[in-house]
Amino acid sequence: MPPALLRARDMIEPALRESIRDLAPDIQRVVGYHLGFSDAEGQPVAGEGGKAVRPALALLSAEAAGAPADVGIPGAVAVELVHNFSLLHDDVMDHDLERRHRPTAWALFGMGQAIVTGDALMVLAQRVLMEPATPEHSSAAAALARATAGMIEGQAQDLSFQSRLDVSVDECERMSANKTGALLSCASSIGAILAGAGDLEVASLAEFGLHLGLAFQAIDDWLGIWGRPALTGKPVAGDIREQKKTLPVVIALAAGGPDSDRLRELLSNGGLSEAQVSMAADLVERCGGSERTRTEAGRHLALALGALDRAPLALPAREQLEEIARFVTARDF
Repeated sequence: MPPALLRARDMIEPALRESIRDLAPDIQRVVGYHLGFSDAEGQPVAGEGGKAVRPALALLSAEAAGAPADVGIPGAVAVELVHNFSLLHDDVMDHDLERRHRPTAWALFGMGQAIVTGDALMVLAQRVLMEPATPEHSSAAAALARATAGMIEGQAQDLSFQSRLDVSVDECERMSANKTGALLSCASSIGAILAGAGDLEVASLAEFGLHLGLAFQAIDDWLGIWGRPALTGKPVAGDIREQKKTLPVVIALAAGGPDSDRLRELLSNGGLSEAQVSMAADLVERCGGSERTRTEAGRHLALALGALDRAPLALPAREQLEEIARFVTARDF
């Protein structure tokens, strides 16, 4: 793991813990559990949270703009809160029973409590950026609000795709740009906004994060079909079993020809048997879904790295941004 990720976890945890202290006790208990700070009874545990990719990007973007990493802490905490709001809701919508090798929050505390807790985190993220009331904090709050709205729109688009077989590749990319790219774009630039950086620096970092999100999502979509369960924690072809219109599937459906038509026929018949799931995965690959998805991931990674060339960003923060980008896109691919 890149050192910048380990540093980010150490830097934001005290601020993250402080930010949730004013939440209602019932909500605070669910948040503490979800973040890995406590067990289901609220007792402290020495658990490990996520990789802190978004907080690391926020801290590094402040440094890339020539400011100390501390300047980016409010942004780092805010994007992490929004990210976890989305995870709480995603687990409910996907009926996932496990996250980070523990039961999900809704599985322990109920759907209603998980949804309310997610809502509380979204509001709290904005509160974190409201004080002090400086122009930089106001701009950061506005950027986070836009990213959150984009992420929610992307989730709605993703849900609407489940009942469609005519999703275009462009539609799929726009959905990914919203669902995944929007918050990573915000995380990659919010520290620079808090540092009072110029438009060129902020735009360069935001573009970096957007393409990083698209590369990340393409890889995630590939792993959702062909990833090894031992590494992904999910069954082979799980996204096909759930009939999700991820990038490889959309590419295959748009390819035309007998294999594409057969895939469309399979996905039109409701629930799939295990034999049909395996057949559908093979058809997606034969229609170019695997190869083109891998190509798209590489293309967006290159665009992300190229975006950093468009502004005079400080070293070594820029180099560490590149290191994180390569790390998060170098999964079992």
